[in-house]
Amino acid sequence: MSHTPNDLREEFPEAVDILHQLKVRDAHFATLAERYHDLNREIHRIESDLEPASDARAEALKKQRLALLDDISAIVAKAKAA
Repeated sequence: MSHTPNDLREEFPEAVDILHQLKVRDAHFATLAERYHDLNREIHRIESDLEPASDARAEALKKQRLALLDDISAIVAKAKAA
């Protein structure tokens, strides 16, 4: 298990410029990206044993992160196609 937080730039290395533009120009995307970042940090703290959490809590957070990543991925794909 990796203890390195996932970053959107690592998830979408080919779309770094698009990510930046979306964060600047799309308030909804910026909110999703911030929520993704916050969840990542919390999951990282749990996996690093810096913050206690039950397995159920950790799994719930990971599912939330995955759902956000799906939403973000769809927005990035749409922006790439434009």
